[in-house]
Amino acid sequence: MSGVQRRSVEREGVFLLADARVGRDPAQHRIKVRNLSQRGLMGEGPVQVTSGTRVSIDLPEVGSVVGTVVWVQQPRFGVAFDEEVERLSA
Repeated sequence: MSGVQRRSVEREGVFLLADARVGRDPAQHRIKVRNLSQRGLMGEGPVQVTSGTRVSIDLPEVGSVVGTVVWVQQPRFGVAFDEEVERLSA
């Protein structure tokens, strides 16, 4: 397959508001979480990130998760978590 990556992890379509921090910058950026899995999320918002950027995101009912931005298509971006998290119940 011509570079298309298929995911076997089930994602939940959600709409959550969360606070994100980029790298070591303490400033918080309000983002919308569009989908969420145990291994990552798709976020949207006025935060400037590039692939490889480290982020910390405070998710409601989950807490703070840390990960790496793996793709960006402004204003959306994908984050792969360092450790799996439990998904929110629907």
